[in-house]
Amino acid sequence: MLDLKDDPDRRSRDQSEPARRNTAAGSETAPPAGMPRPERLPFVSVIMPVRNERDFIVQTLETVLTQELDCSLEVLVSDGRSDDGTREIVESMARRDPRIRLIDNAGRIVSTGLNEAIRLARGVIVIRIDAHTTYAPDYIARCLEVLRETGADTVGGPWIARGQGYRGRAIAAAFASAFAVGGARSHSPDYEGPIDSVYLGCWRREVFERVGLFDESLVRNQDDEWNLRLLRRGGVAWQSPRIRSEYSPRESLRALFRQYLQYGFWKVAVIRKHRVPASWRHIVPGAFILVLGGLIAAVPLHSGAALLLIGAISAYLAAVLAASVWTASRKGWDLLPILVLVFPAFHFGYGIGFVAGLLRWRALTKGNMFHSLTRVAADHANVERSSR
Repeated sequence: MLDLKDDPDRRSRDQSEPARRNTAAGSETAPPAGMPRPERLPFVSVIMPVRNERDFIVQTLETVLTQELDCSLEVLVSDGRSDDGTREIVESMARRDPRIRLIDNAGRIVSTGLNEAIRLARGVIVIRIDAHTTYAPDYIARCLEVLRETGADTVGGPWIARGQGYRGRAIAAAFASAFAVGGARSHSPDYEGPIDSVYLGCWRREVFERVGLFDESLVRNQDDEWNLRLLRRGGVAWQSPRIRSEYSPRESLRALFRQYLQYGFWKVAVIRKHRVPASWRHIVPGAFILVLGGLIAAVPLHSGAALLLIGAISAYLAAVLAASVWTASRKGWDLLPILVLVFPAFHFGYGIGFVAGLLRWRALTKGNMFHSLTRVAADHANVERSSR
C-alpha cells in the first residue's frame, strides 16, 4: 500500500523547480548523512469530465492548479465535444500551464469521459473533480491524507451545495435536508465513516484493475453504480468532512426537476444491473408516484379510492410544509415561499423518472422517448446496451 503522508522534512521554498518536481514525483534523492530518508510522494492525476462549461471552467481549473500540495500533479480535462468555447478556453490555459492536458471524450457523457481520462492518467493516485464545484485550497492534500489513514478504496467529502440567487439558495437549502434526499449520509457535512457512495472520489489507480472502470451504458448514476460494484466486492468507500468542497446546484425549478428526472430514470438501470438497490431510499419516490397513479386510476372504480387519494396528498403536503418551515428556520425565512415548490421538484422529478425507467427497462414503452432527458440527447448506442 502506498504511504501518502506529506514529507516531514519539507523542502525549502527557494528550491529549484526541477528539483522540486523530481522529488515530488517520487525520485530518490539521498538525504544528508544522519537524516532519515524522506517518504516518497505520489504523482496525482486530477480528472475532470466536462461539456459546455464555459462559465465554470476557468475558476475550477485555477482552484486545482493553486492547491496547497507538496507533490506533482497533472489535470486531465476530458471534453465531450463542447460547442460553447469550453474547449478553446482549456487549450489556452494548457498553453500557459503544461500540467493541463485536454483530451477528447468522443462519447460525450460523464462515464466515457472518466474512463478515457483514467486510461491516459499517469498518476498512482486519481482524483475526480467536476466543473460545478469549488474546492478548498487543501482539497487534494486532505484526499491523500484520508486515503492513507483509512486504507479505503475510495474517499471523498460531503456533498455540500451553495446556491446563487434566490432560487439557487432555496435549492441548496433543500439539498441539505433529509426530507429532500432521503437521509443520504453523503449530504451530511459532519459525517465521517463508511458510506454507500462518495461524492466525486479519490482512488489509488490499482483499484480500477480490481473493480473495473465506469459503466459506459449509464448516462447518469455511473458513480453510484461504480461504488455499489465496489462495495459488493468487499471494498470500502469513506467520507470525511476534512475533504471540503461546495457544489453549485441548478438555479431554476425546471432545471432541478429535469436533473432529478434523469437521476430517477437511470437509477433503474443501476438496480436492474445489480438486482438490488444500493439503498431503499432510492425506490421511495417512485413507489409514491405509483401509489398516487394507482389511486387516481381507481377513483372511478371505487368510492374509497378518492378518500385515500385525498389523504395521501394531504399527508404529503403537510410533510412538505413542515420540512419547508424547518429548513427556512435554519437557512432564512425568505426562502419559505419557494421551498414548498423545491421539495416537490426533488421528489416528483426523481419519482416520475424512476417510473419512466421501470417502463423503459421493462420494455413497456417503445423507442427513445427518454433519451432527451440526457444532457447530450445522445445519439448514444451504448444506452441500448444497458437494456440487453
